[in-house]
Amino acid sequence: MGAVSRYPGGVTFLHLLSELTPAQADVVDRAAAAIRQHAPACEAAQDVTPEAAGALSASGYTRLAVPESRGGLGAGLAQFARAQLALGTADASLALVLAMHGHVTGAAFQGRTLPEPLLHAVAVAGERGELLNALASEPELGSPSRGGLPQTRAVPEGTDFGGGGWRVTGRKTWSTGVRALRWALVTAATPDGQVGRYWVDMTGPGVRIEPTWQGALALRGSGSHDVVFTDAPAGLHAPPAPGQPASSAWFWTAIAATYLGVGFAALDAVSDYARVRVPTALGAPIATLPRIQENVGRIATSLQAARALLLEAAARWDADPGATAVPGIGAAKAHATNAAVHATDLASRTAGGAALNAALPLEKLLRDARAGLTHPPTDDTAYTALGRRLLEE
Repeated sequence: MGAVSRYPGGVTFLHLLSELTPAQADVVDRAAAAIRQHAPACEAAQDVTPEAAGALSASGYTRLAVPESRGGLGAGLAQFARAQLALGTADASLALVLAMHGHVTGAAFQGRTLPEPLLHAVAVAGERGELLNALASEPELGSPSRGGLPQTRAVPEGTDFGGGGWRVTGRKTWSTGVRALRWALVTAATPDGQVGRYWVDMTGPGVRIEPTWQGALALRGSGSHDVVFTDAPAGLHAPPAPGQPASSAWFWTAIAATYLGVGFAALDAVSDYARVRVPTALGAPIATLPRIQENVGRIATSLQAARALLLEAAARWDADPGATAVPGIGAAKAHATNAAVHATDLASRTAGGAALNAALPLEKLLRDARAGLTHPPTDDTAYTALGRRLLEE
């Protein structure tokens, strides 16, 4: 492995990745290094730069959740959670680009959420370092987690329904890392109202990116622009199918782990600041003050509890994947994202006015952490689902 980046209290990347194979830990370490190197430029550009896209692809992280039998590194959900925790500490925007690739890949293979031709395409993309994402959200639809028929349409090219490929037309929003993507699984409805997913080459014809993400409150470097498809060809598709628990499990874990990493980054930043900040009136670092120590202790406890809950939920899933494990992961997501918001808020309060200055990363971490609350499941949905399952036991 390369350079080791620590958390306060002696927790290191090496410790976090101890449950990964050496090959898995190596690609995570390389991905984290790429994120740390390119995140400032992406934040300034309010987009994923070509250099960042190339570095993310070259890291090998696209192979993490692909089974070993298909040329990947075979990470399970708990290993993926640890990996995304590490990346989230480096930068949320670019970590989410890899999180989206990882959750689609992991769910596809572990839950068989895609038919075999698409599974092969995903494996090949991973081997080549080609990033992908699932594009489902739309201006009118919002998040598809609440249901509703997408306005994006897929029309068969041939007379035989599905024969000869498809043409996709519509608009997708919140397309994380879109400039870095080679492939997208685009959710669209057929003329008879059947909803499927269509494999679109993002470098091909009929694909236009509208730069709508400038000035975003959070995740400015993620380049989550709108994409407009106009008769974009799709040679492969996943036909309508019931929802798979694996899709929720991997997506919610990706979100929970990435934003929890943001919380740990805030803990690191405020701890370092407290050790070096020496007010004239005090004549010693503010780290010696009981109030500062209490705040850091509160932040650390909240984050460590959320991490333990998430890793336990992911491990339970790996041991017995299925619908009964999903509510625990949903609750872990809600707890983790709230812990990250709490951590960044209290870290900023602890640093005081210095937190408002870009010289410290706290103002960015505070903004980025809040984005975690917008991803499904919402708190009420997550906790209600867990409570219902527990009461039915």
